[in-house]
Order: sequence, then C-alpha cells, then structure tokens
Amino acid sequence: MTEHLLDVRFTLCPIPVIRTQDRIADLQPGDRLRVVATDPGTLADVPAWCRVHGHTVIGAHAELDEVVIEVEVGLG
Repeated sequence: MTEHLLDVRFTLCPIPVIRTQDRIADLQPGDRLRVVATDPGTLADVPAWCRVHGHTVIGAHAELDEVVIEVEVGLG
C-alpha cells in the first residue's frame, strides 16, 4: 500500500471528482489517496463516485475551510 495526495483546493465541481478519477486510474488496488478540497460539495461527490466505481472511503470530513477524503483504491 502506498499513500498519495491529491490537492484539488480552489477548484469547483466537477473538477475534484474528475481529478480524483484520473489520479486513481494511475494507482494500484490497495493504495490510498488523500483528497484535499475547498469545494464543500466534494464531501458528497467523491464518496458517491467511489461507491459507483468500487473504491472504499476510509474517512471523509470537513476541517476548517477544507474537505479531506481518504480513499482506498479498489479493483474498480
């Protein structure tokens, strides 16, 4: 398992989801991706995308003005 960071701060929907999708495409099953965003919609959008595509959300929370989502890459 390798941990990765995706900084999508200061972008708006749908960019955080698109960049998450693109980054996960380059990762291996079991890798973890930490997504950091400022668009509050990301807190719902990225987990919804993960459910559809077979990835696991380890945690998702708002922290000050940022949203942080931890994703474990599935077989997707």
